[in-house]
Amino acid sequence: MGHETTTQDTAIFDVAAIAASLPETANTMLVDRYLTNREAASARVFRVYRPTPPHYHAGCDEYLYVLSGRGTFWMNDPSTQAEFRPGQLMFFQRGTVHAMPDFLEGPIIFLSVDTPRRHPKDIIFVNPEDGTPESFVASVTP
Repeated sequence: MGHETTTQDTAIFDVAAIAASLPETANTMLVDRYLTNREAASARVFRVYRPTPPHYHAGCDEYLYVLSGRGTFWMNDPSTQAEFRPGQLMFFQRGTVHAMPDFLEGPIIFLSVDTPRRHPKDIIFVNPEDGTPESFVASVTP
């Protein structure tokens, strides 16, 4: 059976199988797979391959559910840095600067829900030398 069952208006996704299908390595910081990409919201599964520098998204709020891995994450300010682990949900509003400075255990994989949908190029690095939308994320298709 495939990783999902869909109609035009509904879907059932095998998130664990989709997470397991993400590549072992990548040239980008992240690789994602969009599950849904509707105007009101998008849902993605993504794997993080290296620490992410401070950045924000201008067009969407983000909900990150930790599927696997452990690391550190901060929102708004480096002084808020805390460890994350599977089963936790992180939320931040659009415009919130955030970063993932440390990997403690991999693979680090998230289920993300973005409201409204997140455009793949909606990534602004605090220090523009840290990356571009193209160096940040690559998308895979089923």
